[in-house]
Amino acid sequence: MTFRAGTASGGAHLYFAAPDGIHLGNSAGLRDQLVDTRGWGGYVVAPGSVTPGGAYAVLDDAPVLTLPGWLLEALTTRPELARLRGGVPVAPAVSGSRAARVALECECRNVQAAPAKQANNTLNRRAFLVGRFVAWGDLDRHAVEAAFQGAGESRRLTAAECRATIRSALDSSLCKARPREAA
Repeated sequence: MTFRAGTASGGAHLYFAAPDGIHLGNSAGLRDQLVDTRGWGGYVVAPGSVTPGGAYAVLDDAPVLTLPGWLLEALTTRPELARLRGGVPVAPAVSGSRAARVALECECRNVQAAPAKQANNTLNRRAFLVGRFVAWGDLDRHAVEAAFQGAGESRRLTAAECRATIRSALDSSLCKARPREAA
């Protein structure tokens, strides 16, 4: 078993080291609705941290193992996550404009500051607004999903509720986004 930490909500984080030369991104709902991954540009709440939802603790202090082959394959063969660069699958880097990145950061702060009873509605609206930057190619959808996932969970929304709200908001925004020139 690899190093494992317990989350405030009763879940678990399993830590793995990526193979040399592979830079993996982040994902939500990769294998099913309960599995997310964090890589370059992602973050997790570390054991020893205490949030309003509870404490994060070490469950298994085993050494961090190398990422299992099946998970590496899943992370590098999904078309929306993997791209070939020189024949090597890598996750896309966020290449958004400064304005898009600032908008994402501001909207995530708005979610984090939302009143408890408005957290889900705020997450939906803010993700919808940032969706135009995804439609224009300024931000990577998975990076936006990961950022809003963290913001939503910090408001004590469940991981599944965040994923569903973010996915719905971005899908709607992508369908309705006006061309940059018309915005």
